[in-house]
Amino acid sequence: MSLFNDEFYSTKVSRWARKGPERRRWWHNRTALLLVLSAIAGSLVTFFLMSIISHGEGTPATASVPLEVIDVSRVKAVDKVSPTVVSIISSIKDKDGGKVRGIGMGSGVIFRKDGDRALVVTNNHVLEEATSFEVVLPTGEHKQATVVGADYLADLAVLEIDASGIKTVAEFGNSDKLKSGQTAIAIGNPLGGLSQTVTAGIISWPKRTIPVYPGHDGEYEWELDMIQTDAAINQGNSGGALVDLDGKVIGINSLKVADTGVEGLGFAIPINEVKAVLDELIEHGKVLRPFIGVSTVNLTSFKSGLELLKLPDDVKTGAIILEVYGPAAEAGLSTNDVIVQLDNQPVHGTLSLRKYLYQNKKIGEKITITYYRDGKKETVTLTLAENDES
Repeated sequence: MSLFNDEFYSTKVSRWARKGPERRRWWHNRTALLLVLSAIAGSLVTFFLMSIISHGEGTPATASVPLEVIDVSRVKAVDKVSPTVVSIISSIKDKDGGKVRGIGMGSGVIFRKDGDRALVVTNNHVLEEATSFEVVLPTGEHKQATVVGADYLADLAVLEIDASGIKTVAEFGNSDKLKSGQTAIAIGNPLGGLSQTVTAGIISWPKRTIPVYPGHDGEYEWELDMIQTDAAINQGNSGGALVDLDGKVIGINSLKVADTGVEGLGFAIPINEVKAVLDELIEHGKVLRPFIGVSTVNLTSFKSGLELLKLPDDVKTGAIILEVYGPAAEAGLSTNDVIVQLDNQPVHGTLSLRKYLYQNKKIGEKITITYYRDGKKETVTLTLAENDES
C-alpha cells in the first residue's frame, strides 16, 4: 500500500524495478545524476549563508538559541516599567492594644514624582477598611504611605510616599488606540508575596462594559469600561500595571473572573479613564460628582406589592425613591415616588440614573426629573449639588 502518492514512498516493489535491467540502469544513472546535482546545490547554498554570516548580516553560527524565539520587545518593555511597579501592604490597628495586623496586599504603579514626594496609583479596593499603608519598592525597601485620594465607583486611589531613591516613573500610553490581539503584559504582586511577577497575553477586547458593585436589591450599582485580557491576573495583582510592547502603561489591573470552566478573563481599567480620575483625586482628594439627594431601588426588583404605587400598566421600569434629602427634598420629591426620566432620558433603574447623572451633568447645573406619585405623572426641576459621599 502506498504511503504517499509519489511511488518513491511505497512499500510495494516499484513498477520501475519490474521493467528489466536496461530501465533499472537508466533510472540508477538518472538518480545518481540528481544526487550529484543536489550535493552541488547544497554546497552553494551553504557557501552563500556562511558568507552572509561572516559579514555580520545573519545569526552567528555559534548561537545556541535562534534569535527569532527571543521576544526582545517584551523584555525591553518589562525592563522599562518594572522599576515603577510596587507592592502595597494594607494594615489596620486592633482596638485592643493598638496592634497592627495586615489585612491585604496588592500592587501599585509609581506615576509621578514631585520634589520630595512620589505618587502611586492603585485600586481603591486594595485600601478599603485599612488604616495604614506601606509601599514596597522593587529593591525591597519599605516606605510608609498616606492616602491622597480614593474613589469607590472608579475603584482607584492615589498614595503618597517619600521620593528618595526613586528614579523612574511610569509612562502612560493611549488606551483608546488598543486593538484586539495586540500583546499585553501584566506586572504585579500576585498572592501577596510574588512581587515583580510578569505574565503576558493579548488584548482580548479593548473596552468591555462590566457590571460591578451589586446593590442591596441584587442589581448592580455601577458599570466600568474595562480592557479584557488573557494575561494571567491573580489575587494581589490588583493595582498593578498592564503594559504594551513600548513599555507604556495602558491599564490598571483590577479584577478577573474566577469560576469553574473559566480561564483567561482578566480586566484592567483603561489608562485614559484612569488619568482623568487621578487628576481629580490629586486636586480634590475625591471625584466630584453631581448630587440629586435620593436613595433608590429598581422597580423591576419587585414582583408583588406594586399596586400600592398605582402605576399605569405601561410603566415597567424606573427607580423607586427609598430616601430623600438635599436638593431632592427641597424640590418636593418624596419616598415612593418613581423616577422614570431625567431630562427626558429614560431611567430604567438606579444604574441608568447614576450613569446619566455622572456622565452628562455637572455640579450646579439644572436637571428635570419626571416621576410618578400615586399614579400621576409629574415633573420637577432642581439644581444639582456636590455629592459629599463621593
